[in-house]
Amino acid sequence: MRLAVFGCRLRHWLETPSRKPTHSKQRSTSCPQTPSSPSLDIAELLADSGQQTSEAPQVKEPSRRRPRQSSLLLFPGQGSQFVGMGKGLQKYPNAREIFAAAEEILGYDLLSLCVNGPQEELNKTLHCQPAVFVMSLAAVERLQHENPEAIEKCVGAAGFSVGEFAALVFAGAIDFAEALCAVKVRAEAMQEASESIPSGMLSVVGRAESRFKYACLEAQEHCKSLGLEDPVCEVANYLFPNGRVIAGHLQALKYLQQNSRKFHFLRAKLLPVSGAFHTSLMASATQPLHEILKRINIEKPLISVYSNVNAKKYMNSKHIQQLLVKQLVSPVKWEQTMHAMYEREQGIDFPDTYEVGPGSQLGTVLKNCNLKAWSFYKHIDVKIKDDIEEE
Repeated sequence: MRLAVFGCRLRHWLETPSRKPTHSKQRSTSCPQTPSSPSLDIAELLADSGQQTSEAPQVKEPSRRRPRQSSLLLFPGQGSQFVGMGKGLQKYPNAREIFAAAEEILGYDLLSLCVNGPQEELNKTLHCQPAVFVMSLAAVERLQHENPEAIEKCVGAAGFSVGEFAALVFAGAIDFAEALCAVKVRAEAMQEASESIPSGMLSVVGRAESRFKYACLEAQEHCKSLGLEDPVCEVANYLFPNGRVIAGHLQALKYLQQNSRKFHFLRAKLLPVSGAFHTSLMASATQPLHEILKRINIEKPLISVYSNVNAKKYMNSKHIQQLLVKQLVSPVKWEQTMHAMYEREQGIDFPDTYEVGPGSQLGTVLKNCNLKAWSFYKHIDVKIKDDIEEE
């Protein structure tokens, strides 16, 4: 039986004669009324270093499998977006349904923005987060069409930042429409938080002797000497050994750049993002996300889904709700997640890994974290070249 239960739920939602919200478990074409929201720019970050009803079908818990008989799915985050993604995916009926539902929920033609741009609009946080979320699930539909066994034998998933929402939808924990509403609120709140304070993110590749937290503390002291109160400079992403993204006030990040040799940094480059995602500077975005998550139905995932906050499996719906909010102001522990997902006894084979969505940066990170696991990696892209789309 197909594990990607969101496809069944989406079809039921689309076929409902009147899709007006009357209950938390019922599909809705409009998002619950809440304040605005945030997310993380993953593709840009990683690229620089190398994001029901009672009649619903019953899905059985997946049985335990040996590693080579199983698969894992990785969902990218913000920053992986590019103009042209989604082209050719309309050939898959379920993907067409996803795009149609997204347009109805968001109130604008997301597919057209993804395929045609302009890039400047697509890169805006309030657009790119829903875009990456939707395109990642469309990529799942492509994988289902080309290799259904990969879906059937999937035993675990993880998503980078906003990619966690796609992973949870795939795992049957959150309904597609409700998750997209939450992503919309998250993106709007994060953009608003970013615009309120001059901040950013710094991609850093260090050496074994690099002390990232010490460097952040020294940068904070420098900012205080400039008269800046409560300066923020924190590790926002743990990507791979000695690969980090540091985020905070721009004065702190520029200090780290200027003193990169002192801290044994091989490279330190400002990323083209508008805010310090996954730091305390995103605190104002947590309340809008908390409010929207209280209004949607969340269930225990059908497969293992790993949290960015602690690299551990989500245990229940309350756990998911709490950690999705905490994620906004906590570092993404992706390196730790890779260790948790691929930990096994010596001599045991690794599972097949599929990165579903725009970009292949998570594959690059996996290669740096675990070369043997990467040898079973494959990227499922969101653009089909030289393909005639079906009507």
